[in-house]
Amino acid sequence: MRKFAIGAAVSGALALSALAVPTASAATPDLTFSGVVVNGGKAIVVGTTSTVKIPVTYTLTRPADLVIDYKTTAAGISLYRGSLSEPDNEIGNDDAPTCTTTATTDTTVTESCTETIALDPYDYLYEAADATTWKAAGYYGHIEQDTDDSDGHISLDYGYDMWGGLGTAQIKRAAKLTANATPEPVVKGKTLTVTGTLTRANWETSKYSGYTSQSVALQFRANGSDTYTTVKTVTSGTAGALKTTVKASADGYYRYKFAGTTTTGAKTAAGDFVDVK
Repeated sequence: MRKFAIGAAVSGALALSALAVPTASAATPDLTFSGVVVNGGKAIVVGTTSTVKIPVTYTLTRPADLVIDYKTTAAGISLYRGSLSEPDNEIGNDDAPTCTTTATTDTTVTESCTETIALDPYDYLYEAADATTWKAAGYYGHIEQDTDDSDGHISLDYGYDMWGGLGTAQIKRAAKLTANATPEPVVKGKTLTVTGTLTRANWETSKYSGYTSQSVALQFRANGSDTYTTVKTVTSGTAGALKTTVKASADGYYRYKFAGTTTTGAKTAAGDFVDVK
């Protein structure tokens, strides 16, 4: 579950709301989030260990008298899948966005904002169902706290608002792909065997596992050329294994190329050079 910190003693408004902690009875602020774009509109491809930084841009219009200081008040964008009231998963950001005022009226301020959501797969991605289309939500939170216990009393009052369905983001599993052509060198006209493996991130195990029954293109680039040409299409087998044969015709590089799917990112293997005698 993501953390939303707006004070040294705050451990996360989303986590608190999930536990049904009562919130302060403050009026909902009149905020408008618009033009939300996540990761430049491109799919977010995530492996098993590395944190992926997701840029988000949007326009925020707020009341002119509303102060958002990111100490006792905060606003920004989070990602969720499922319903807004009972999400299946949530991803958010602890850091304050960078906002520039673009317009003002007597009652409102409009700002152009950018922020970065740091997506650590270990913390936020738990199952295959996380490889899907997520939705963007705008949030506003505030806290009033008195942690001076010298009088035998402390108080913590929270308020939290979210506006959902502001945009979408596709999260995909990262893929790995290898290619190895043998024998090397090879006599012209003889048979080359090109093997490889297609795997993808498994967020449940934090490892990569074989991706079976997938179409993968075998490509060749002649030595001295800059262009790869597809030779044939191969289907990945058990544990993502790839294997096919071709006739050796000229010096060059063989590689496998995977176009990706709705749940898994595209990947291209490094070319393996073959010397043809």
